[in-house]
Amino acid sequence: MSDLQEADLDRYVLRLATNFTARRNQPAAYAGIGRKPVYGEKVRPLPRSHKGKQIDVTQPDRIETWMEDGVSMRAEIRENLVLPGVIPGSKAKTFTVYAIYDPAYTTPWLLATPLKLKAETVRAMYRDRWPVEQIPLAAKQLVGAHRQFVHADESIQRLPELALLAGSFLSYLAAAAPLAPIGYWDLQPKRTPGRFRRMLMGKPFPQSYPLPSQLRKKASVTGHLPKGILAHRCKMADSAPPLAF
Repeated sequence: MSDLQEADLDRYVLRLATNFTARRNQPAAYAGIGRKPVYGEKVRPLPRSHKGKQIDVTQPDRIETWMEDGVSMRAEIRENLVLPGVIPGSKAKTFTVYAIYDPAYTTPWLLATPLKLKAETVRAMYRDRWPVEQIPLAAKQLVGAHRQFVHADESIQRLPELALLAGSFLSYLAAAAPLAPIGYWDLQPKRTPGRFRRMLMGKPFPQSYPLPSQLRKKASVTGHLPKGILAHRCKMADSAPPLAF
């Protein structure tokens, strides 16, 4: 949340941790003793326990309910909040926290946004990010694009394009191919890119496929050359000045 506010983003929907806390955008009520409060009252959207003691939630400002596919949904909304450590005022960046209770999940969804939206709309917006993240996830974690490092301008532009293209192919083939369990323990397999990739790892590459003439095995011998960090160290050692004793 602090990174988004520092970047001056005013349109986002963020998933929060279950122990997230915030403060009201007005100073807490003066108790009549000691210094007057500077920060707002602490707001805790979800309950938690600390050292065996139960910490209750802060009462929501309003509650919204709606029906979705025959299931009753409920959202507890707390508005006009600021981050802990922020002094309340007209210039403070405020947001709204939605605690959405879905019977399909044991833990409520805790979402935050600076926009004034209905709880049903906020939940739908957050669910839309799942299909958007599917292709980059398949490309980075399964194809291995997250371990590639390029420096040329053209390569910097080309690598994400090829990674997204490979992730799209992998996701489509996984959805269209038959179910492939990854082991005897996989009793309820699903059509995921990870299972499809593991199935391909156990298959030999087709030798009879007519590849273009440009794609051929390089016949040069490279076994005697240092590789990886050893190659960098040899280069650095050759260019280093001699030591004087």
